[in-house]
Amino acid sequence: MSTNERIAEIVGTNDVVLFMKGTPLFPQCGFSSKAIAILDHLGVAYASVDVLQDMEIRQGIKSFSDWPTIPQLYVKGEFVGGSDIMMEMYQAGELQQLMVDAQVALA
Repeated sequence: MSTNERIAEIVGTNDVVLFMKGTPLFPQCGFSSKAIAILDHLGVAYASVDVLQDMEIRQGIKSFSDWPTIPQLYVKGEFVGGSDIMMEMYQAGELQQLMVDAQVALA
């Protein structure tokens, strides 16, 4: 299975998935920590992928989304953005509405 196929499978089988550095319990960068805090505050169920554990995924996700940085959030198979976009959407109430509209399960 190619890296793109692996990423597509992860994105396609999880309603919400965050590609990040580290884990939700031990984020390894401030941006990933901020992204986790937002998702936890929303109370939605999500999966995470530690890109530090898989260099193919770490590079491949940037090509997959055509977005150069990590973390990256996907909701129902659609790329949403990184932590700055997540924060802007959260502060505007848009991220909460996206989760409701997408019928994302609560944690």
